[in-house]
Amino acid sequence: MQLKYLKTLLTPQDGAAKVTCMAWAPNNAKFAVCTIDRVVILYDEQGEKRDRFTTKPADPKYGKKTYVVKSMAFSPDSTKIAVAQTDNIIFVYKIGEEWGDKKVICNKFIQTSAVTCLVWPSEHAIIFGLAEGKVRQANTKTSKSSTIYGTDSYVVSLTTNVSGKGILSGHADGTVVRYFVDDEGSGESQGKLLTHACPPYALAWGTNSIIVAGCDKKIVAYGREGQVLQTFDYSRDRSEKEFTVATCSPSGQSIVVGSYDRLRVFSWSPRKGVWDEASPKEIPNLYTITALSWKKDGSRLSVGTLCGGVELFDCCLRRSIYKNKFEMTYVGLSQVIVKNLSTGTRVVLKSQYGYEIDEVKVMGKDQYLVAHTSDTLLLGDLVSNKLSEVAWQGTGGNEKFFFENETVCMIFNAGELALVEYGSNEILGSVRTEFMNPHLISVRLNERRQKGVEDNKKLAYLIDIKTIAIVDLVGGYNLGTISHDSKIDWLELNETGRKLLFRDKKLRLHLYDIESSMKSTMLSFCPYVQWVPGSDVVVAQNRGNLCVWYTIDCPERVTMFPLKGDIVDLERSNGKTEVIVTEGVNSVSYTLDEGLIEFGTAIDDGDYYRATAFLETLEMSAETEAMWKTLSKLSLEAQQLHIAERCFAALGDVSKARFLNETNKIADAVSKEYGGDGTDHYQVKARLAMLDKNFKLAEMYYMEQNAVDEVMEMYQELHMWDECIAVAEAKGHPELDNLRHSYYSYLMETNQNEKAGEVKENEGDFSGAVNLYLKAGLPAKAAWLAMSRDELLSSHDIISRITAALIKGEFYERAGDLFERTRNNQRALECYRKGNAFKKAVDLARVAFPAEVVKLEEVWGDYLMQQKQMDAAINHYIEAGRSTKAIEAAIAARQWKKALHILEQQENKTAAKYYLKIAQHYASVQEFEVAERLFVKGDHTKDAINMYTQAGQWEQAHKLAVKCMSQEDVSALYISRAQELEKQGKYKEAERLFTTVDEPDLAITMYKTNKMYDDMIRLVAVHHKDLLQETHIHLAKELEAESRFQEAEYHYLEGQDWKAAVNMYRVNDMWEEAYRIAKTHGGGSAHKQVAYLWAKSLGGEAAVKLLSKFGFLESAIDFASLNFYTFDFAFELARLAMKPKIPDIHLKNAMFLEDQGKFNEAETEFIKAGKPKEAVLMHVHNKDWSNAQRVAEAHDPESVADILVSQAKFCFDQKEFQKAEAFLLRAQRPELAIKYYKDAGMWTDAMRICKDYLPSKLSVLQKEYESEGNWGVEGMVEQAQEWEQTGEYARAIDCYLKVKDSSNIDLLMKCWMKAAELAIKFLSYDKAVEVSQVVGPRLIQLRKYSEAAELYLNLDLIKNAIDAFIEGEEWNKAKRVAKELDPRLEEYVDKRYKEHLKNQGKVDSLVGVDVVAALDMYAERGQWEKCIETASKQNFKVLHKYIALYATHLIKEGEAEKVLNLYAQHGVPAYSQNFNIYKRMFLELVSLRDRDCAEAYQIWADLRDILLLLCENLTKSSEANSPAHEEFEQMLLVAHYYATRSAAKGIDQLSSVAAKLSISLLRHTELIPADKAFYEAGLAAKAVEWENMAFIFLNRFLDLADGIDEGTLDALDHTDFQDTDIPFEVPVPSKLNVTVEKREEIREWVLTVSMDQRVEQVLPKDERGTYEASLVAASTGIRSLPCVITGYPVLRNKIEFKRPGMAANKDDWNKFLMATKTTHSPECQDVLKFITQWCGGLPSAGYSFH
Repeated sequence: MQLKYLKTLLTPQDGAAKVTCMAWAPNNAKFAVCTIDRVVILYDEQGEKRDRFTTKPADPKYGKKTYVVKSMAFSPDSTKIAVAQTDNIIFVYKIGEEWGDKKVICNKFIQTSAVTCLVWPSEHAIIFGLAEGKVRQANTKTSKSSTIYGTDSYVVSLTTNVSGKGILSGHADGTVVRYFVDDEGSGESQGKLLTHACPPYALAWGTNSIIVAGCDKKIVAYGREGQVLQTFDYSRDRSEKEFTVATCSPSGQSIVVGSYDRLRVFSWSPRKGVWDEASPKEIPNLYTITALSWKKDGSRLSVGTLCGGVELFDCCLRRSIYKNKFEMTYVGLSQVIVKNLSTGTRVVLKSQYGYEIDEVKVMGKDQYLVAHTSDTLLLGDLVSNKLSEVAWQGTGGNEKFFFENETVCMIFNAGELALVEYGSNEILGSVRTEFMNPHLISVRLNERRQKGVEDNKKLAYLIDIKTIAIVDLVGGYNLGTISHDSKIDWLELNETGRKLLFRDKKLRLHLYDIESSMKSTMLSFCPYVQWVPGSDVVVAQNRGNLCVWYTIDCPERVTMFPLKGDIVDLERSNGKTEVIVTEGVNSVSYTLDEGLIEFGTAIDDGDYYRATAFLETLEMSAETEAMWKTLSKLSLEAQQLHIAERCFAALGDVSKARFLNETNKIADAVSKEYGGDGTDHYQVKARLAMLDKNFKLAEMYYMEQNAVDEVMEMYQELHMWDECIAVAEAKGHPELDNLRHSYYSYLMETNQNEKAGEVKENEGDFSGAVNLYLKAGLPAKAAWLAMSRDELLSSHDIISRITAALIKGEFYERAGDLFERTRNNQRALECYRKGNAFKKAVDLARVAFPAEVVKLEEVWGDYLMQQKQMDAAINHYIEAGRSTKAIEAAIAARQWKKALHILEQQENKTAAKYYLKIAQHYASVQEFEVAERLFVKGDHTKDAINMYTQAGQWEQAHKLAVKCMSQEDVSALYISRAQELEKQGKYKEAERLFTTVDEPDLAITMYKTNKMYDDMIRLVAVHHKDLLQETHIHLAKELEAESRFQEAEYHYLEGQDWKAAVNMYRVNDMWEEAYRIAKTHGGGSAHKQVAYLWAKSLGGEAAVKLLSKFGFLESAIDFASLNFYTFDFAFELARLAMKPKIPDIHLKNAMFLEDQGKFNEAETEFIKAGKPKEAVLMHVHNKDWSNAQRVAEAHDPESVADILVSQAKFCFDQKEFQKAEAFLLRAQRPELAIKYYKDAGMWTDAMRICKDYLPSKLSVLQKEYESEGNWGVEGMVEQAQEWEQTGEYARAIDCYLKVKDSSNIDLLMKCWMKAAELAIKFLSYDKAVEVSQVVGPRLIQLRKYSEAAELYLNLDLIKNAIDAFIEGEEWNKAKRVAKELDPRLEEYVDKRYKEHLKNQGKVDSLVGVDVVAALDMYAERGQWEKCIETASKQNFKVLHKYIALYATHLIKEGEAEKVLNLYAQHGVPAYSQNFNIYKRMFLELVSLRDRDCAEAYQIWADLRDILLLLCENLTKSSEANSPAHEEFEQMLLVAHYYATRSAAKGIDQLSSVAAKLSISLLRHTELIPADKAFYEAGLAAKAVEWENMAFIFLNRFLDLADGIDEGTLDALDHTDFQDTDIPFEVPVPSKLNVTVEKREEIREWVLTVSMDQRVEQVLPKDERGTYEASLVAASTGIRSLPCVITGYPVLRNKIEFKRPGMAANKDDWNKFLMATKTTHSPECQDVLKFITQWCGGLPSAGYSFH
């Protein structure tokens, strides 16, 4: 938060004139200040003083100075101000909305003590504090006040929370009390909240915390329940005074506390959850701040002071300009003010929840605001100033917003549509839809108020592309779903949300009535449709007609006008509705009948009188009649009967009009008598029910009032005698018999014989009833009655009359029934047959005539076939045994399975013809296998093949064809079939056939013939890929020839020849297309060239317009002016559109002409281009001086001199010096003449010119002449001598030093030494030194080292002298000078001498001077022997330093054996820095191949001896018993085993000892390469025929080798080595230590052994039950000592040595001794000698060796 001073509203006075209170209006338009003089001054938003008024005392008699205004507050609507005064009163002044409105006191609240503070948080409630400690509420509506709570302590401060629903009061005893009008669900406590250390005069309530401060110079932040969160202590700051006032920003995120000359600003950090203090605002001479007020939009802070000053500060975190149209002022983390820079209107965007607002965007034609916070989304309408904040979880800013609807924002995110109504803080509704187009969503929110509908909010949207859903957004339920048969591309609800218009992709327009769920089609072709705003009128276009539905309830009533163009818009304004139509280039408007539109609106709004009045003005027409009908229906529903009567009168429905007229009379009479509108009277209600033909309802209304006679009268009037008699019977009416008689008479009079018969039947007169029925021509009814009454059946006369009438009327079935009842079966059967009542006939025949049954069944089947009841006929034919007919019936009935079933049961061949029909059916339903079987059965195999080909199942067709046809026939069949299909236009099927028989070229030809180029290309791409590009180009050319340019373009582009496409369009003058292709495919500047050529083809204004449109005008002019042949076009373009470019074109033309050698024309163009100088330069360049002069004099006088200069230069070059000089003097350039003479070495002429024309520069020229050494050496020496004689020594020295004749060294020496001598004698020391610094190096250059040194010594420049001697390699002289004159430089001389020796490579000489340097030099040069030899003459340490360096070098070179020899020769000191070398040496040696032989003994013996010496040295050093020491002991053991093994290998009888040593080495595979160890152990075991061990070890070797290849040993199986001391975790060797050939030999041997299965894969065990070579017992864990001869564990018969831990197996020891004795092997003797040294002597034996 930054406070920036804006302006002073009220100038401070010299003395105390305290500003007592200030207040900003909630609407931000007014600001009030009250000073000590009790006058309220009103300012506008910009801080301009606009009004003032004086406050009044509670009682005028006490005078105006008896009170002070302590506090002020504006009402929430900003039209009133409440003023709190110390004379125990609050006045409420009405100040009005406009400036200058009269100020009126509208409320006053008298109190019992002084009012100290006041706030006005809500509409009618002012809350204030009193001096006596009470906090009260004043109601401006009732003008009464009441106590909220009381304390015993003076109320010093009062504040509200951000929402205004909570109050804090601060009291003089430090207490702070909280009270909530509404805690908004926070659950925070009320009552005493905290006690501050001093009176809380500065009290502010932020969003998350409460800030309290006072006279103790401390600011304390308290939590929601009064706990201390932070304390800011300024009590030690002497410049700080007490805190007097605090205020909170409207967002609650910032708080400002005022004191003396200072404002302290605190901002809440949501992330840290604490207040951060910004740097305080220091304002010198402001004095104590007495009042603070924050503008409600958070953008301004007003500060009132003790001296009566009011300062205005701008508050903002940051400010930015958006799109150069809006200013965004972030006044807090959660509040932004958006100001429209053009209109000046402002909107305050604020997060109600206090969330930090991210970037604010203005969208939707700069009308709508969108901003995100962490948890919410803020939306706003800048025009209506409606703002919304809805919960919105972070979606990464991927939402899409649509602002087409003015009342609601549509937000799409991840397939979900959310609707937010501006001004509402809840999401109105959300639905899932993938269709984001606003044309596919329609929202209507209370757009036209309807009678009886409070909240009308509807949404229509697409669930999928063919399904519309309509939702009630208020109730949140679905109103309907419309499933359509094609894709929907537009939909819109009407404004009341009752009707939905939608259009599909086929341009059919449909209307859906939401209430009735009825869908109707309105137009079959509709490119444009729209609801007329403010009505339910629809306007649409149908080809050449404008269609208008004025009454949408009657979609068939449409008004049509012929149109010539297309509808583009619909406008409704100023009582007119116009349809805008484009007819060619013109726009024409068609005015709609506003009256008809008005009628629809009146109807929708329920204003039927307005609708009637409007219809009265219209002449009767189809549309008017439809409107009268609509109005009649609606007015009846609304019981507006007079209007309904008028409607029916207008429609000519006299009966309804008269009936309603009578009804209205009744209603009017009732209304007159009883009041109301009379429609609730029972007679009116009954008559309306009658009008609605709801007679039962009318009866109910009458019967409720017991008006029986009126009911009966109604029914009689309507001739509803049955109902009338029923009512009379129910009520026991005395007129019942008369009624019945009247009814019968009426029926007879009106010839209603049937009804009369029913009356007779009801009375029990059956015979009379039969007569009447027969009279009425109802013999069937008479027959029913006769059959139900036995007495009638017995009457032969009646029966014969009835049957005769029935037969006459062809009621054969009924006659049959009657005959059957009277036992006349023969007649009954005949009647049944005639009447086609076959069921009854068959049933009767089964009983009476069994032989007739089969015939009847067949006839029944034939009858059913005639009736097209084929299903039913099948079974009857089967019953009749007519299989052929049954099959035909089944086929006709499409009962294919039944037909097949019957057919397959037939034995004769006649039925075989039906196989084809049934097969064709199964083929049609794609049951091809069944169809194939039937075709084959019916001998129609070719049809089966055709079926498969038509179904595209070429494989099955082929299979079938191959079975019964030759390959040529199949091909011929397929090709002929394909050609047939081609003729039928079934190209795909034909293609399939061609490709099935491997003839794709025929398919390609077919497609080409039929110009189906896409398919042709597709096949070429598959079958002739190499010809594809060529085919595209070929097709393109054909299509171009046919003027099918778009298709040709496609093929040119596919053939990668876009230039041809461009050329095609150019040739055909289709420049737009050419330009499009060049731009899309041509890269760089191709489209510019096309645009240029297009413009060139147009010429004139059209070319200019075109190039301007593309923005290429200037570049086109530039391009045109690059070519001689297009300059005219360039001039034309420039003349029409870019006149400033004309000179530029002239210039380019001139340059072109110049290049062509047309100099005169070029000159003209240069002059036109305003570049005469270029013309001059052209002539100058061509040495055409006269023309150059002419042009210059005429057009560029300034160039005349330049021409003369150029001419002069030319003359100088030609050696015509006189002419040149004349030209330069004419050009007034003597200095150039001097320069040219100087350059030519003609100094005399130069001096002459200078003397004549530039005498001031003569001396400089002379000096220059001298300095150039133009005198020659002798002249210079003479001059120097002259200077010397005249005492000008400095000049003489300069002259001597200038002598530089390399041919005369003696003269040079003489001159330079003379200069030095003169300098030493006559010049100052510094100057002499300078001269010596010049002369000295020259002497050294001439190898006169002694002279140079002497010169330096004369000036005490000792170091320079020494350097001179060193340069001459006179080292003794240098040393002597250093020793005698400056001993400090002796070291310097020595150092230089050493460097000299080094550089010269004189190492032998260097030894005597610096041994270490010499040794380093030997090492660098790789002269290691010399280095070691020299070092050996020095001390031990120096020697071993260089041995270590040499060893390192040798190890890198892979020469480990040389390292061994080196250390064997010079010893191994126990230096820790050498340990790595020793280890590397050891590891390199044990990795060497083929060293497990007797010949390698010396290497291992040397290694063993060196390691023994090292271990002994370590024992004496500080490294004794360290891990390194132990490691070297292990290495010693390994080396001993290697040496002993090599010794044993040379003697046959010790082969088992050698094998044991190889096996013992396996436990040291962490030191030696594992693969090499197992290989050697395996071979040793194999040599002594220990095959078990050999197999296991060599198998392990192979596993290791594979692991090394893979780079990991993780896959090794350690099962064979469980419970042994052979380690599992060993380093992976970097490479295999055995050759591949040997590895493959081993692999073959292992494979052979494993195949033979002659060995057990188990290691041999000893008496411990443990692997015999393992030192550790598996069962006990006891570790045995290794034998010094074999490395095997020493168990029994052991020989111990003097050194502890050393032992041997007796047998092995004796064996070794014996072999040594018998063979006299020097190696074995050496081993025993080593053991003596290592183990402290040999055990006593009876023999010794020499």
